Amino acid sequence: MATSPVYAATPNMGQGALTVANTNRDGTGTVVTCFTAGASGALVQRITAKAIVTTTAGLLRVYAKKSTTFTLIKEIEVPANTVSATNPSWSDQIVFDPPFVLAANCLIVCSAEKGEAINVTVEGADV
Repeated sequence: MATSPVYAATPNMGQGALTVANTNRDGTGTVVTCFTAGASGALVQRITAKAIVTTTAGLLRVYAKKSTTFTLIKEIEVPANTVSATNPSWSDQIVFDPPFVLAANCLIVCSAEKGEAINVTVEGADV
């Protein structure tokens, strides 16, 4: 157990663009790296997903990856949504409170069940 608290030292933001369908729930198939923790680890505060096209019902999956091991940490429902001049594209956020702790050099990787363009932004800080 730590004897002193861990504080964020350096802001860290990562981004990824999902465009390939992947129905797997185990981290295999096409996944996109969206965030890399620093040499001492990182605290992840928020993940934002924003479709840039019309979507069909499906899921966006978020994994923590350490070495070759993937751990599914969250699935986000993506609804069917037709984008138009009066209807914006789908978006959603995961807010971690307290922050999600990543070990040194670990990754946040994502996949989308459907092959529709979704941008993912991960906000955090290295410790």
